[in-house]
Amino acid sequence: MEVVDRNKSPQVNQIKKIDLLRASETKLKNGIPVYHIKAGTQDLVKIELLFPAGMWHQTYPLVGSAASTMLNEGTSKRSAKEISEMLDYYGAFLHTEITHDFAVVGVHSLNKHLPHVLSVIEELISDSVFPQDEWDIYLQNKRQSFIVNNKKVSFVSRKKFAELLFGNDHPYGHNVMEDDFDKLKKEDAYNFYKKTYTAKGTIIVAAGNVTDSTLKLIEKYFGCLPQPPPLEGASRVKVLPNGEDLGGASGGSFLEEKKDALQSAIRIGKMLFTKPHPDYCAMQVVNTIFGGYFGSRLMANIREDKGYTYGIGSAVVSFSHAGYFTISTEVGAEVTKDAIKEIYFELSRMQTEKVSESELALVRNYMLGAFLRSIDGPFALADRFKGIYFSGLDYDYYNTFIETIRTITPEKIMELANKYLKKEEMIELVVGKK
Repeated sequence: MEVVDRNKSPQVNQIKKIDLLRASETKLKNGIPVYHIKAGTQDLVKIELLFPAGMWHQTYPLVGSAASTMLNEGTSKRSAKEISEMLDYYGAFLHTEITHDFAVVGVHSLNKHLPHVLSVIEELISDSVFPQDEWDIYLQNKRQSFIVNNKKVSFVSRKKFAELLFGNDHPYGHNVMEDDFDKLKKEDAYNFYKKTYTAKGTIIVAAGNVTDSTLKLIEKYFGCLPQPPPLEGASRVKVLPNGEDLGGASGGSFLEEKKDALQSAIRIGKMLFTKPHPDYCAMQVVNTIFGGYFGSRLMANIREDKGYTYGIGSAVVSFSHAGYFTISTEVGAEVTKDAIKEIYFELSRMQTEKVSESELALVRNYMLGAFLRSIDGPFALADRFKGIYFSGLDYDYYNTFIETIRTITPEKIMELANKYLKKEEMIELVVGKK
């Protein structure tokens, strides 16, 4: 047996290419595609149904989130309490959520309990009744939570920045106000649920110890979900294949003043592009250097050196129909102007100074290591699949991503910073004091 010499560091090998375990596809009899990844050592599965019921699809503000929340609040056979107790009895974990593009109903379960668990999930999807008492509680809590959050500069800046980017009439940009809760009707949320939690446009993603028995159970419980009639009110949705002409601001400085604020929230950014764009992967490298990790330039300057904030970051964000670049932080109100000045200083450095080879090597190692961590385990692999599916990409995207990280040059980074991060095109928002 070889004896390991603990005085020598292990050899470091850079990642060059990766062969991800790919999702296999089957189809239910109603046409719903099922993407499944068999991996892991535990007799456990995670099954997610992803419905076209996100913010992009909702016909009125808040109906999508209301439908998602009310889904497990009672059926014609069981109360919310009975549903919760039954899932607890089988050790299953249910989660529902809404994103910009889709709504998720997901469950973790041991395989041996899957027949009981999936029967409950099917009941929620096909027979939720939105009981009036649960609706009243939901609406009251949601409104109260909104009122409390609306006093926080971070919450207000997130809403206002989306409105500035996309425009208030856009599904991604509507700035919810308190009177939207007055207009929200249970019937609208229920009708939205009945017309979107169906077979049309839905996919199922299963990961873990997915067996033939698992797939048969998925067929049994979800193969009969009906196709819906056309969704009334869908004309509100704008079709913007290139992310252009969104109705938002094209740059400029904006202030949402809060005179009693101790902190100011700063959001700076602009519309960019979605994941299929040829420069998307390279812009991820640019962003990571600038503000995308704890050792980024924004963190080093504005947190570590100046002490203006606990945290600052930037991101390249991609939805199904649009993408954007953003810088976000909260700083002491008295240093708002100084923090903005330093943000633009670092932006200018990206455009005028080449990144050193040592800094680029550090970022390469960080990004490749983070990617490896993001594919560890069957559930993480399912997330990677969803990351390409909803952008219309295939698994080659990940090899392109790795190759870009490995080969991008300082010259290319500076070129992209000059092309896409022009100061005059940035929307600058301060909520608090400036």
